[in-house]
Amino acid sequence: MSHLFSFFSCTNNCLAIAAFAVVLLYEVINGFHDSANAIATVIYTHALSSKLAVILSGIFNFLGVVLGGLGVAYTIVHLISIDLLFDINSSYGLKAIFSILLAAIFWNLCTWILCLPNSSSHTLVGTIIGINITYAISNNISVMDSFNFDKFLNVFLSLIISPILGLIISGILVLVLNFFWKIIQESYYLYMFSRTYKHLQKDVTPPFLVRAILILSSIGVSYSHGANDGQKGIGLIMLILICIFPSEYFVNLCASQYDINQTRNSVYSLENYYIHNKKSLKRSTNIMAIHSIDKNSSSLDKSSDEKILNVFQSLKKLLDNTLSYKELHIDQRYKLRQLLLYMTEFIDTINKYSQIKSDDKHFLKKLKKSLICTIEYAPIWIIMLVALALSIGTLMGWKRIVTTFGEKIGTKNITYVQAISSQLTAAISMSTASYTGVPVSTTHIISSSIAGAILVNGDKIQTRTVKNIIISWVLTFPISIVLSSILYWISLTMIN
Repeated sequence: MSHLFSFFSCTNNCLAIAAFAVVLLYEVINGFHDSANAIATVIYTHALSSKLAVILSGIFNFLGVVLGGLGVAYTIVHLISIDLLFDINSSYGLKAIFSILLAAIFWNLCTWILCLPNSSSHTLVGTIIGINITYAISNNISVMDSFNFDKFLNVFLSLIISPILGLIISGILVLVLNFFWKIIQESYYLYMFSRTYKHLQKDVTPPFLVRAILILSSIGVSYSHGANDGQKGIGLIMLILICIFPSEYFVNLCASQYDINQTRNSVYSLENYYIHNKKSLKRSTNIMAIHSIDKNSSSLDKSSDEKILNVFQSLKKLLDNTLSYKELHIDQRYKLRQLLLYMTEFIDTINKYSQIKSDDKHFLKKLKKSLICTIEYAPIWIIMLVALALSIGTLMGWKRIVTTFGEKIGTKNITYVQAISSQLTAAISMSTASYTGVPVSTTHIISSSIAGAILVNGDKIQTRTVKNIIISWVLTFPISIVLSSILYWISLTMIN
């Protein structure tokens, strides 16, 4: 990390420090805003003291970021318009990222002050939509063309469906546990489902088995939160580094010879596939012709087929006999990144518009992973920095959200079984999402899980609190879209 600030100009260094500060502030807010959700039930049921619960959550959030991979990080990055990604190292890119982060920070802080369990994921996706719209309008690009609707649809579905599934699964778990404990021992059943809630009074800890399940599931949610939400900051920092220090971060200069060979072999394999399937891929080829990689070139004057073949030739020329990316000049690194991004977009277009077999789709998916392995990466110091920021955030400001989850969702305080069901549901859902690289809302999964456990047990939920959560859910998208759009428009028109 230190080599950046010793090698580049004072302006670049100041920009980098400011950008890092904003990203890390976003992650700290994310930590005390979202991570509180993971420890809400474990604190409220007295399975752990608040101090120990917060420390454990901070540790496992840290580990989640470090060990969780980069799937979610680049899922979020690819929601940004492909035209803006091609142009990310320009002033457009840096202004876009600052606008995304400032809008997200503002709305997350507002909802935290109001004690509303808002979703940082919803906010981030909304700000990216706003950026895409403004970028398209300012560059006379079709707004519809600036969106990758398949990717947005997948993210939207995960954000919308995951709370519904959380509510249903948590309710089913309560019924299963109800039946299970009733068979084992009537007295234990009464203990777990006590209507007087005397076992949730101050300083009374749960029985060993219940406590162990609550603690382990809380750890699972914390780890998954780090692996899911923590990755978003990593993706944004990488875009910032590409904007400010392009020569160092266009491609992974530490990529091994094996990774470079893998990328080159994938280019050859994709070219062979294209040549043998030209007719069936005609529509995809025509669609890709609208993207101009080099704005100064006359590539749009060429036929669609010729343009695609030229991209393959350019890639082979750059990769053949290359043992290390450090051998490439900065212009070559820039071109390599653009061409590889173009090829991954081409693969997505083939899968979307062409009638191809499922085996071919699987083959292309593997090729895509190999193509991007040296441009979708993150140095370990960035991962550690984001992990540390998220962990620090976990140690701050958790109490407001914990109170909302523990006392204000239901008309009565939660029972042990309701706590277990909601925690297990959240842990399983978050782990699945992190493994598949899909961004989800920790807040909404946990709140819906608690609501499901409360409803199926015959209790009522507090209308006012649920209404406030739904209002923040509904308002998050439009407000974050408008905020980021305004900020980006101001930065484009007023800041040189």
